Amino acid sequence: MQATSEIPIVFAVANDPVKSGLVTSLAKPGGKVTGLSLVAPEVSSKRFGLLREVAPGICRLAIMADAGFPQAMLEMREVQAMARTLGIEVVTLEIRRADDIASAFEALKSQADAIYVVINELLNASRARIVNLALGARLPSIYGTRDWVQSGGLISYGPNFPTLFARAADFTDKILRGTQPGDIPVEQPTKFELVINLKTAKAIGLTVPPTLITRADEVIE
Repeated sequence: MQATSEIPIVFAVANDPVKSGLVTSLAKPGGKVTGLSLVAPEVSSKRFGLLREVAPGICRLAIMADAGFPQAMLEMREVQAMARTLGIEVVTLEIRRADDIASAFEALKSQADAIYVVINELLNASRARIVNLALGARLPSIYGTRDWVQSGGLISYGPNFPTLFARAADFTDKILRGTQPGDIPVEQPTKFELVINLKTAKAIGLTVPPTLITRADEVIE
């Protein structure tokens, strides 16, 4: 957007395109920019609910997020507020660089019963380390995308990225056929995936409720 005001731009994934200034509104983007938003109503509350369903005895919750990423901090605060309304104590782990991750887990020690990880580029680059540290601490964990669970995380709930990428191609096709980007509403995710790793559950001594397993889009055994 800084490089051109004439060439149409389609973003395949944006955390909050309105608050970040990419578009004027979701319904009427305006200008030369449109695309797909990762933000959908109640996603963080749904993730938190799933974590409580798989680990109902949570009294202390750790939330890890990139302190330099505003949308991650917004999600952290949303989950923190939900936890507190339920009388759950919250420990926030604000990460500023990859080197902070191991020390954050070390400082955590036995101060939490589960961990909610708000993923973004910084944390995703250290996915294996975070998953292994959560496993070593025997902490039930939830993430936003399936690749974390495929790497050994316990559970994930989030949008289907290939679907978003395919829709971005549809947007591009419309623009190439003459539709103005500003006339194409920004779309929010409609398909979300629940993925559970039963191997990880067994490793940390957790039994996943059968009702949750039957609702999962993918179960890793």
